[in-house]
Parts: sequence; C-alpha cells; structure tokens
Amino acid sequence: MRSNRFYVIAISAVAALGGFLFGFDSGVINGTVNALNRAFHTSNLGSGFNVASILLGCAVGAFIAGALADKIGRRAVLIVAAILFVWGSWGTGIAHGSLEFISYRVMGGLAVGAASIICPAYISEIAPARIRGRLASLQQLAIVLGLFFAFLSNYFLAGAAGGASASFWLGFKAWQWMFWVEIIPSLIFLLGLLLIPESPRFLVAARRAHAARKVLTRLGEPHVDVRLRDIQDSLDRGHKPRMSDLYDPDAKKIHPVLWIGIGLAAFQQLVGINVVFYYGEVLWRAAGFSESSALLQNVISGTVNVGSTFVAIALIDKVGRKPLLIFGSIGMAVILAVLAWIFASSPLDPHGKLAMTSSTGLAALIAANAYIFCFGVSWGPVMWVMLGEMFPNQFRGAALSVSGFVQWISNFAITMTFPILLGSFGLGGAYSLYAAFAAISIWFVMKRVRETKGKTLEDM
Repeated sequence: MRSNRFYVIAISAVAALGGFLFGFDSGVINGTVNALNRAFHTSNLGSGFNVASILLGCAVGAFIAGALADKIGRRAVLIVAAILFVWGSWGTGIAHGSLEFISYRVMGGLAVGAASIICPAYISEIAPARIRGRLASLQQLAIVLGLFFAFLSNYFLAGAAGGASASFWLGFKAWQWMFWVEIIPSLIFLLGLLLIPESPRFLVAARRAHAARKVLTRLGEPHVDVRLRDIQDSLDRGHKPRMSDLYDPDAKKIHPVLWIGIGLAAFQQLVGINVVFYYGEVLWRAAGFSESSALLQNVISGTVNVGSTFVAIALIDKVGRKPLLIFGSIGMAVILAVLAWIFASSPLDPHGKLAMTSSTGLAALIAANAYIFCFGVSWGPVMWVMLGEMFPNQFRGAALSVSGFVQWISNFAITMTFPILLGSFGLGGAYSLYAAFAAISIWFVMKRVRETKGKTLEDM
C-alpha cells in the first residue's frame, strides 16, 4: 500500500505541474507591465489589456476543457494544454507589438484555463477520499509556487540586467527572458503527462472498464469491483456526461450545486487577490516603493502565499473545507477594510501618488501579507479542492466548465477595473470594494456551502 500511495502522490504531483504553470503564467506579467508599456507604447487601457488579455483565454479554456475532458479524457486535454504553454511562452517573448503579444497571451490563457479545472479534477478522481483534500491542495501549492518563482525570476532578471527594459543575454530584453523561463517547466509538464494514467472515472464513462480496473488496482484501491460498480451507478449508465445534465428535468431548474460552484468561483476573485499578484509592482510603486523594492515585496508576498498553502494542506482534511473558508472570509474582510483605511487616509505627493510615512508603509505591507495569508490558507486552495470534488460524476466536467468560466470572467473583471478604480477612487476606494465582497462571502459560505470532507466522489 505504501508504494501505491507513493504512486498516487507522484502522479498527483505531475498533474499539479499544470498549477505551477498556471501560477507562473499569471505572475510573470507582474514585473513586466512598465517594460511592455515602453516597448509597445501602450496607453493605460492598452496596458490593462496586456495584463488582462490572458484571462479571456483562461475563460474560454476553462469553459471548453471540462466538456472536452469528458469526451477525450483528462490526460489528453492536459497534454494539449502543455503544448499551448510552450507555444504561448515562446510567443510572448518574441512579440513585437501589443496585438501579437495579446494573441500569444490568449493562447497561454487557454492552457491556464484548462489546467485550472482539469488538474484538480484529475487529482480528485485518482486520490483516496481520506487524503483527497491534501492531494488536491497540491494544485494550489503548485499555483503559489509558480507565482513565487515568477516573482523571484523577474526580480533576479531585472536586477542582473539593470531593469526589465534593459538588454540582457544574447541582446534580448530582460522582460523577454522573463517569459521564456516558463518554457522549461512547460516541457517538464508535457513529458510527465506522457507517463501518468487516465482517470479511472473517465475510463468507466468511456466504457473502458477493463482499463479502469487496471488503473484502480495500480492506485491501490482495496475493493476494485465495488468502486467500479459505484462509479458506474453514479453515471446512471444511460449516456456519457454532457452539458445538458446540468439541468434537472424533474425539478425543471439548474442543479443547485452548480450555483454553489459558481458562487465559490466568483467570490475567490471578487475579494481582489489577483490585484496583488498581477499589479503588485504597480500597487507598491503607487504606495511609494521603488521598482527594485516593489519587485522584492512581490517575492515576500509570494513566500507568505507558499507558507499559508502548506498550512492549508495540513488542515484541510482535519478541520474541513467550510471552516477554512469562513476563517479566510472574516480575516480578509477585516484586513481589507484596514488597508482601505490606510490608503484612503494617506496624503498625496505633488505628482498625485501616495506619500506614505515609513510607519504607514510598514503597516500596509504587514496588512497586505496578512491578507495574502488568510486567502492562502482558505479560498486559494479550498475553492479548487471543492470544485474538483463537489459535483456528481454525471456532470462534473460540465459543471467545472461553467464554474471555471465564471472564475476567469470574474478575474478579468477585477483585473480590468483595478486601473480604473485606482485612477478614480485611489487604492482606498478599490480595497473598500474588495472588503465588501469578502464580507458578503462570509454569509455565502455559512448559509450555502456544505462540507465535503471525507466523502467519496460517488457520495457527493
């Protein structure tokens, strides 16, 4: 059994590499915003779209990936995503203008969107119920590690070159190498996917019970025949999973569990977390930090994010999903309100930028990292874990598609509106809005979300 557990962990780690690329692709833009503006001569709106364009690809990738995974398999979709990661990483570095850059970012977004929902779903489908939460949390750990390494890579490359816009190795700009670094983990992900098996639940749905039996046996399932029968029963035997299964013809309405998934997906973004990760350099420079110091703050924030995810992994199968979500929502609501007050009460310099004292700057930095900790121990990993496990087998892929689409559209909305909020209402106004969403999420979790700890996917 020990070797089988090692096998389960190993293939979960391979799948979680998709999360690493998800995080890296999301975070690498952070240190390149000003360099891209100079390289492509973009306006503020164009700059926002350079950052947010990937999210349109993410939304489309997430929407089609679930249904596609039900047709051709989880592993096959991830292989396509890995190829797109390689292609998109190369293309963003060679782009000569905004339109070309955006097209490659959208391509990378398709991969990120697909990986964001298929990786946790695959892990949930191959993991034993007793450790499923911890293994599915590997996805979020990989995401935050990807963010961290993107921040770290950006920091060192900019430092070595003398700035993101400066020339570096082989005459290319530092910002180009920031994107090209991602090619290495993308190729590792692609090679790793060739070595892992297909999900047994997909194999049963595809009427390949013999192959599913082999995979379940290799995974160490103690009662293979019973599990096969449970999976088959949960699929209702009538047809393969399809998008129309989201509608309950008897009740004449969308299955309520889908609305819960949509709510979880939306609130994870509406609390504003990706403003910190996408615009961290811009945010801290607006708060008075230099470019080098702002990039260093990103590294610090990434470290906090990684540490909090380890805490979540240790707790998620012990205290459950719902208590972590409630803790995170309360913590984020309070801290975001504090940040809003700090930013709103700080004076402006003659150029219209915040002129924070050293004490208020330190307070803002501590509060921002406390906010990241609350998110990282709760909504960061728990949302992905729950989306991967809360839906019935019959329409898991379709429900993931819809929930993932909503998650990325919410991400796009927050990312595109932040520069507008920053210009119109300042950091204080922006953070007040995110604090309000965090407060609303407390009610949503307490009243609508049900605990999934310890249940098999067939029991959901």
